[in-house]
Amino acid sequence: MKFTLSWLKDHLETDAGVDQVVDAMTMAGLEVEHVEDPAAKLAAFSVAKIVEAVQHPNADRLRVCQVDTKDGRKEIVCGAPNARAGLTTIYAPLGAYVPGSGITLEARPVRGVVSNGMLCSAKELEIAEESDGIVELPDSLGVGVSAAEAFGLEAVVDFEVTPNRADWLGVAGIARDLAAAGLGKLKDLSVAPVAGKFAEPIEIKVDGEACQAFAGRLIRGVKNGPSPEWLQQRLISVGLRPINALVDVTNYLSYDRCRPLHVYDAATLKGGVIEARLGREGEAVEALDGKTYPAGPEVCVIADGSGAIGLGGVMGGESTKVTEATTEVFVECAWFDPIRTAQTGRALGLVSDAQYRFARGVDPGFVVPGLELATQLILDLCGGEPSEIQMAGEVPAPPKAFAFDRAYVKKLAGLDLPAARIDAILTALGFELSGDMVQPPTWRRDVEGKADLVEEVARIAGYPALPSEPLPEIARPAGGMLTVRQTRMSNARRMLAARGYDEALTWSFMRTDWAALFGGGQAELVLTNPIAADLACMRPTIIANLIEAAARNARRGFEDVALFEVGPLYRGDGPGDQVTAVTALVAPHPPKSWMKALPDPLFALKADLMALLDELGAPALQVVQGQASPWFHPGRSARLQLGPKNLVAEFGEVHPRILKALDAEGPMLAFELVLENIPEPKKKSVKTKPALELSQLMPLTRDFAFVVDAATPAGELARPILGVDKQLIEAARVFDVYQGPGVPEGKKSIAVEVTIQPREKTLTDAEIEALSARIVAVAEKAIGAKLRA
Repeated sequence: MKFTLSWLKDHLETDAGVDQVVDAMTMAGLEVEHVEDPAAKLAAFSVAKIVEAVQHPNADRLRVCQVDTKDGRKEIVCGAPNARAGLTTIYAPLGAYVPGSGITLEARPVRGVVSNGMLCSAKELEIAEESDGIVELPDSLGVGVSAAEAFGLEAVVDFEVTPNRADWLGVAGIARDLAAAGLGKLKDLSVAPVAGKFAEPIEIKVDGEACQAFAGRLIRGVKNGPSPEWLQQRLISVGLRPINALVDVTNYLSYDRCRPLHVYDAATLKGGVIEARLGREGEAVEALDGKTYPAGPEVCVIADGSGAIGLGGVMGGESTKVTEATTEVFVECAWFDPIRTAQTGRALGLVSDAQYRFARGVDPGFVVPGLELATQLILDLCGGEPSEIQMAGEVPAPPKAFAFDRAYVKKLAGLDLPAARIDAILTALGFELSGDMVQPPTWRRDVEGKADLVEEVARIAGYPALPSEPLPEIARPAGGMLTVRQTRMSNARRMLAARGYDEALTWSFMRTDWAALFGGGQAELVLTNPIAADLACMRPTIIANLIEAAARNARRGFEDVALFEVGPLYRGDGPGDQVTAVTALVAPHPPKSWMKALPDPLFALKADLMALLDELGAPALQVVQGQASPWFHPGRSARLQLGPKNLVAEFGEVHPRILKALDAEGPMLAFELVLENIPEPKKKSVKTKPALELSQLMPLTRDFAFVVDAATPAGELARPILGVDKQLIEAARVFDVYQGPGVPEGKKSIAVEVTIQPREKTLTDAEIEALSARIVAVAEKAIGAKLRA
């Protein structure tokens, strides 16, 4: 939002300069982004008068001028055709930087004559795009007057408007807040009605859904043409191009009062009716920007008897635009639904000044007054005779009044202000007070409770007035500043990066149909206003997002990827339904090799998962096959759990059906573990670590081949063997699985290498045989394994 100081002073009685206005805005919560001050830019330039201009002795197109300047009389060489004695123009001294030409002036001879400065054109000063010669100014201007003052240039303030403060999109709204902050006195913003001379001949209709309130009136006998200089300068100062008086009035009020309006050439309206309604299938509007936009059932359109002629709240149509030949004009002042207007702009890729304001919610109480103000301006600039105002629909009800205890200001903000000061601030901002009840004004629909009022009082009273008290010191927790979950997240990132994975950061949303494939997509997880159509649902898993990232890499020639992400999952909309997951995905596409059989990447993925769980301090987990989620391959997946209900992690190959649905090429393997499901380790008393004991005796190994059911996981055989004698048995490693001749149908042979580490003495053959017998007995008891003959 931009405005100038003189524009602000139309509504605010103040002697403050630009710097004071900017400081007051900043302290009142208006974030100033930039101040473009031409006085600073043109500080070196000033008014001068040419006393004498004679032909240059060595150049036909140059003249040697004697010029009265603020630095005294100077001899200046000038090539402008209009350089002549008696001309008042702009002078640049030596050392000045000329913005339009990009040069810094130096005392150099021009065809043998030294020029002691420069006489400037409007183009060289960057106040016009083209110029035929040096600037010609009124003779009434005295020598030495600054260039900015001579041209009537003033500073332009540009600030950021927060989405909840649509009233700041009008200069009057800024003036109101600055007056409340004590920068000046707010002028009367009331609007006098303009009496209608005849009945409105055009029927106005609304459907109540696309547009709740539509006011309009006809003005006949107008004479359109260029708007006056003051109005053109106001529009130019904020970056708008003057068009004609009728259009300029609507653009001016959009910035002055945050009241977008539209004017129609009444002679082009068909059927004697104008209606705000939802669009229809197949309808389209040729807008004023020269483009044609579809106007379907989700778009608010303005229509006459011939169909849609404009996009309600966004942009008017080409067929009804006013021109200098317009003699009858219909003025529209309506209130369009903010959400529908915002969605229309997003769907059509069209953002206009009107759309920007309606999407934030303009003042519904200023519909008729805004029309009255526009009418008066049109009559002043273009003449004419107005009809009576016709209103269709009803404006939204004002915000509800609520109780407010002044003591809440001190309780919430710490500001010890008298009740009279609090009431004065709220009254200056437009709130109506009646005892303990406060009625927000129609332009402040963002105020919904007493906390909002405390914020208003605090920002106007001044943030420096807030009490400054140090927070009480809190002893640092003995266990560090990070929680167990935060520490595990950090350790997981470091661990997976060290094992060759690249970290990804994806959206917490995904397509709803993709979410349904992974057990999500419930109605409570679908976003009301998503940032994109393919990001409409909170994600139930990170695996889908990593599959999409891997597929995107593959399409760019990087097929062999290993990705991981640590982030939230959403299982529902309850307080405990958001969990933190560590998810990894591998798309194994190794380069061609002379080796016939490469290691199975599934076991490498499992090794990474086991190493990660060990790093995170997870206890021993049960490996369960055949019960993994349906997005994993049923024969190449498993789950790790603590008991039947606490699922810690799942891993395996992603099902080809899922990859096909996500348009990805397989194979891909993934694991996902939930940090919250790993129990926190018990706090141990601080003790000195025991000394490292290394046995001086050589370890020995014994191989056992057991016949088990074909469905028995190998891990269920190794685990009981390790528990036979924890002092002697150091490791039990599966090194072979065999099915075929010599093994009964429905069975398989699992070969296990057992490492035995003597501690105190070398074991005798009898002791080794006894330990072997115990191993065989435990394996048979645990899972029914038989020693293979």
